[in-house]
Amino acid sequence: MPVAASDLLLPLKQTFGYSSFRPLQREIIEATLAGRDVFALLPTGGGKSLCFQLPALVRPGMTVVVSPLIALMKDQVDALQASGVAATFLNSSLEAGEARRRLHGLHQGEYKLLYVAPERLMLEGWAENLKAWNVTGLAIDEAHCVSEWGHDFRPEYRQLARLRETLPGVPVMALTATATGRVRTDIVTHLKLHDPATFVASFNRPNLTYRVIPKDQPLKQIIEFVNKRGLESGIIYCASRATAERTAESLAGRGFTARAYHAGLTADERSRHQEQFLRDDARIICATIAFGMGINKPNVRWIIHHDLPKNIEGYYQETGRAGRDGLPGDCLLLFSAGDIAKQTHFLDEITNEHEQAVARAQLRQIAHYAESSGCRRAELLEYFGEKFPGENCGACDNCLEPRATYDGTLAAQKFLSCVYRIRQASRFGAGMNHVIEVLTGADTDKIRRWGHDRLTTYGIGQELSRPQWGAVGRELMRLGYVTVSDGEYATLELTEEGLAVLKNRTAVTLTKPMDTPKARRTVRREGDIACDEILFERLRSLRKRLADERKVPAYIVFGDTTLRAMARHYPDTPGAMEGIPGMGEKKRAEFGEVFAAEIADYLKANSRQAFE
Repeated sequence: MPVAASDLLLPLKQTFGYSSFRPLQREIIEATLAGRDVFALLPTGGGKSLCFQLPALVRPGMTVVVSPLIALMKDQVDALQASGVAATFLNSSLEAGEARRRLHGLHQGEYKLLYVAPERLMLEGWAENLKAWNVTGLAIDEAHCVSEWGHDFRPEYRQLARLRETLPGVPVMALTATATGRVRTDIVTHLKLHDPATFVASFNRPNLTYRVIPKDQPLKQIIEFVNKRGLESGIIYCASRATAERTAESLAGRGFTARAYHAGLTADERSRHQEQFLRDDARIICATIAFGMGINKPNVRWIIHHDLPKNIEGYYQETGRAGRDGLPGDCLLLFSAGDIAKQTHFLDEITNEHEQAVARAQLRQIAHYAESSGCRRAELLEYFGEKFPGENCGACDNCLEPRATYDGTLAAQKFLSCVYRIRQASRFGAGMNHVIEVLTGADTDKIRRWGHDRLTTYGIGQELSRPQWGAVGRELMRLGYVTVSDGEYATLELTEEGLAVLKNRTAVTLTKPMDTPKARRTVRREGDIACDEILFERLRSLRKRLADERKVPAYIVFGDTTLRAMARHYPDTPGAMEGIPGMGEKKRAEFGEVFAAEIADYLKANSRQAFE
């Protein structure tokens, strides 16, 4: 039976403090309340959690939420409890006595939501527990973990299909923030979803700005970037533990509160550094990809990739940790062609041919993205099968400051001809490095053994360096003139279009390489909430103090969106806070008076500003 709009809007407003839904939230909630299985793909920051939290409040019984990380469970349960929702979690971080108390509460029907890891659900005796607890909803978060094609495969997720037998008739909701078509199919198949209602939101994050710059003294570049961002929180992703440690130490030595996070630290160290970041005691985390999945910190304002990510899906997921509150976020990728060579070397060590081929294809895609002269946003959306409707997104480096082009016909002719001559002379193709070595006249065993020093193209490209030829070759691949073979070895082949360009001497326009940026012009960013910045800082300090007293992260009290709305509208009484986003009834009762008093005190010495 459909749920009336007012039945959903009332708890949305009272509990979570919002007067309207984000795209697709209402439709997803209505489908699960109607008893249907649901597959929901919402980008990071798109409000996935509400899709199972709100139904849990309005239907009888309890909802079980499968979550892969301990930190994620604690964050979400803390936030729910702060909003007055009876929620709990069970995992290995609990002492035996506390775990027993929570189990007793579950048997007494005290909770509306239970967060639990997939492994625990498979333990002996848990099937009987689930049957006894009146489970009426099952939500599987980070559902891409079920697929070997996903960027974070977790074998234990495959076992979750057994819950269909334990909980027949209970609607299952699978949620993910990032998944290609192949991963989506895997999720539906392996979780045995029955004719699911499927919802796929846009992957576009309009509040994020994307930039790629050539890596040149990366520490200096990072310091320059961070210096302009005051007290804002950010994450620096590094390819290795050593780089994460070195970057954190260098930043800390210059007065920034930076911490490292990687698998080489003890569990206590990782937990402590993460907690410091969540509570704003540390503004910067320098991390390997071990950090971030499910970290519910809405006010991360920027992401830097110190090194080239392994694939576009991981990059999208990591950049998506900025601006989850809807306010602007900056994403910067430091790119060096040397990073491609470094990762290619690691790929050579993968023994499984299929895995190696997949990894190579993914590396080519992310390198293509980094070097592309097209709109970054359009490139990301295209990867996920979505077309960006406009020609200029206004929020990436290539749209804000398009790169210059040049007549690259001669360079293209030389490169294409070299690929063609190698194939013609040897009856087999060669990889990118070998083609460049022939062009630049290198003296190697392979060149001598295969007689490629006798080719007419040998040494005809000495006017360009090897990295410059690499950039030309990769752009010709992007233009569709060269492709990589599907065989065991990643050899280059001319496409039909490439052969036509070579034979007809067609003019080819190439893009000039990226310059290290100078001063960037400022643009108004999607998601900006103009407000009294001095008052905002005062409210932020107050929030920090209240959060520290309660030993919770600052956003558990209020998110930045709520603080900026208060610093814009100056509500100096609890009653005036009606309509402030994120101000549910419990939070207004607990914090309204103290924040109103802070605003009233500020207004004694400062006048209200007017905003458009």
